[in-house]
Amino acid sequence: MPSQITNYQCPRCMGPLHYAGSSEKLECEYCGSGFSVQEIEALYADANEQAVEASLNSEADPAAYDADWDCDAAGSDWGAEAVGMKQYSCPSCGAELICDATTAATSCPYCGNPSVVPAQFHGGLKPDYILPFKLSKEDAVRALKAYYRGKRLLPRAFADSNHIEEIKGVYVPFWLFNGEADADMHFAANRVFTRRQGNQQITETDHFDVRRGGTVTFSRIPVDASSKMPDSHMDAIEPFDYADLKPFSLAYLPGFLADIYDVPARDCATRADERAINTAERIIANTVSGYSSCTTTSKRVRLRRGAVNYALLPVWMLSTRWNGKSFLFAMNGQSGKLIGDLPVSQGRYWMRFASVAAPIAALFGLLFFL
Repeated sequence: MPSQITNYQCPRCMGPLHYAGSSEKLECEYCGSGFSVQEIEALYADANEQAVEASLNSEADPAAYDADWDCDAAGSDWGAEAVGMKQYSCPSCGAELICDATTAATSCPYCGNPSVVPAQFHGGLKPDYILPFKLSKEDAVRALKAYYRGKRLLPRAFADSNHIEEIKGVYVPFWLFNGEADADMHFAANRVFTRRQGNQQITETDHFDVRRGGTVTFSRIPVDASSKMPDSHMDAIEPFDYADLKPFSLAYLPGFLADIYDVPARDCATRADERAINTAERIIANTVSGYSSCTTTSKRVRLRRGAVNYALLPVWMLSTRWNGKSFLFAMNGQSGKLIGDLPVSQGRYWMRFASVAAPIAALFGLLFFL
């Protein structure tokens, strides 16, 4: 029976292949061979088609139990949780992989082979573009260590090297919105002059009625399409350089995790509208210069909405929990721009507080007895 997932393996030694942004090739960590995306696409075209067909035709086989054993109490039905999960069999070692329903690329925890689920991109779910990773895991680890450096209140266990090595490269789904914005804005501006006349300082204020208008073209405004990704983190690691966008290919996925979207484009349209309007207003407002002060008195922005594209963008991520709270580190896999939530060690906080407070208290005590 054909497998529903594809393992990308080296044609020379059958070792696992990983896409490397530094060489823009799929590389084998065992024999050191490198292959272009086009070569691997051609090599695995049939396997991917068979995996899609297997997913579309798959049916759960009834469990076969020995009559001598009472297995009715072994485990329970997944119920509503099953809606968000899928089960696959690793074609390399046969291990059963249970994944989130939006997972499109992962790796087998037993044999380590990168696994891609081609059916997740079947039909209307296939992205238009992918932005390949440029920065490696080593780059991300160095950046995270540098980010931690100097954070004296950071818990030791949180900054432990073994923990940092758990950072994962994830292709995050994004909708890219295109269009134009016609903006008309009205400003009240002042220009203040100060001069001296004899012993007096005279201030003169000129008032201006300023109007600006224009059309702003916006291309590929990104809005993340995954409910699992915090919008604030994804916004913070922008921008991405879309000059490196490639037509989507499964061959870029091995070695990374990947999700498909679970927030439809129409549900992201409000955020796209807000970003387009705010950008247009900022660009128009920046044309008003040379005044001491400037206040917006009225504004009108009309959007002409265009095409929407679906793309996977590269993000290095580390998610962890500390004292019951979740913390997330995210880094742009292309530019290296990063954002991170950091916990505070209460023990270190009070030790540092005591180290500062004790000398101050001693000084005040000394002054009191003088």
